Amino acid sequence: MKRTSRYLTLAVFTAGMTTMAVEMCASRLLGNVFGTSNLVWANIIGLILVYLAAGYFIGGRWADRDPRPVTFYRLLAWAALVTALVPVIARPVLWAAASAVEGINAAVALGSFAAVLVLFVVPITLLGCVSPFAIRLALHEVDSAGNVAGKLYAVSTVGSILGTFLPVLWLIPAIGTTRTFLLFAGILLAVALFGLARVDRRAAVMAVWMPVALIGLTLIGAGGPVKRTSGQLVEKESAYNYIQVVERDGMRLLLLNEGQGVHSVYRPGELATYGTWDFFLAAPFFNAAPHPVEAVESLAIVGLAAGTSARQFTEVFGPIAIDGFEIDPAIIDVGRAYFDMNEPNLRAMAVDGRWGLAHSGRTYRVIAVDAYRPPYIPWHLTTREFFELVQSRLTPDGVLVINVARMPDDRRLVEAMTATIAAVFPSVYIADVPNSLNSILYATVQPTQAENLARNLAGLQLAQLPAHPFLLDVLARTLENLRPAVLGSMVFTDDRAPVEQMTNAMVVRFVLGGGLDYIEPQ
Repeated sequence: MKRTSRYLTLAVFTAGMTTMAVEMCASRLLGNVFGTSNLVWANIIGLILVYLAAGYFIGGRWADRDPRPVTFYRLLAWAALVTALVPVIARPVLWAAASAVEGINAAVALGSFAAVLVLFVVPITLLGCVSPFAIRLALHEVDSAGNVAGKLYAVSTVGSILGTFLPVLWLIPAIGTTRTFLLFAGILLAVALFGLARVDRRAAVMAVWMPVALIGLTLIGAGGPVKRTSGQLVEKESAYNYIQVVERDGMRLLLLNEGQGVHSVYRPGELATYGTWDFFLAAPFFNAAPHPVEAVESLAIVGLAAGTSARQFTEVFGPIAIDGFEIDPAIIDVGRAYFDMNEPNLRAMAVDGRWGLAHSGRTYRVIAVDAYRPPYIPWHLTTREFFELVQSRLTPDGVLVINVARMPDDRRLVEAMTATIAAVFPSVYIADVPNSLNSILYATVQPTQAENLARNLAGLQLAQLPAHPFLLDVLARTLENLRPAVLGSMVFTDDRAPVEQMTNAMVVRFVLGGGLDYIEPQ
């Protein structure tokens, strides 16, 4: 009897581990196509909790009506098999969804999102049945009910902890989301069938087709790309992101997760991107004129990505000292392999940008912040305390430059960020990037004037040693797109920074107002 109890505990542990692994894999499966916004996470977590609640209810009633170990292990086996089915069935739906997201087809994208979430109804509900069923089987005396239930729920929770960390930290980066699904399904199926053989060998023999089916699903589902994006050169999954490199019209693009945001661009021999990166080069020239090009001798980049800004600064200002902070080491590897991010003056570090700045021990002439995870800026990079850290790492004539999202008729995030930065820096300027939903904010350590930019441009144009033509073009474009700096009513702090809520409200208003027509498909 003790052996049976121990094996039942193992079964509960494995089911708990598989449940959380499925949830983590579900977030990656959907995040690869629909992104990792709070709205996506809320839907995944909320619906999985609904499915688990249904499983707890059904499992309790089922156990009371048929309290047999053979029924329990059959339940476990079916939970394993339908878990393995999810990524295989989801793949064609996700391929269609990926095309819809790339083409800004909201109806198809939302329909696909709902369809994939529905796929988790059966496996999560069955997994939810496991704990109440196991408690019923393990309970022999009412006096020990609390002890039995507490022990099994504790074991299930320990399994859930393992199922949370294993996929994210090791398995998904190593073998991919689909294979991780299949691996946990295989472990659960092995536990179920061995348990079935212990209590009813005939039932176990009748279920021998299940591992065969799982092997078949592995052969079908474990191969092929996650997406079928036109021009795709490489795709990989890291602990942080689903990473793609695609090539379009001779230009390489770094895409992450759903692929709507372009995080780096590279065309050999060409500096201009006509995107946000170009505008970062203007930052030093908000200081008083004349500001010599050679005075820009150091740069820190929070959100290095594949090194577009590092390449531009190196070409324009020479081999200046650049520290690039990029939290995802896999993106650094991709930058070196596909974007020629091999400047000897660049020190790329795989750390969080705020942590990296706090521990760098250096000061910089420019600190550039471009750490978007569309549509969000990580909240800890938006607060007064963060900008106080930035100011402490800037030289006396240093400049902060940061990329901030906006909507055509909704600038609340820009205004809140302006107010927060202005609480630390004496002068703040804003330039809207044409044909985009981005604004670039500049903040100087010293009090300055917007006219300094025009004066520096004029001085550089007349200098005996003319500046790089690309720099002159960027300064002219920045001048054309300067906007008044409007301060919002909120200053973000480490204690209160509702950046996600503000961004969600902007996005919802934008979509409901027909804003998707504003965006051109990539």
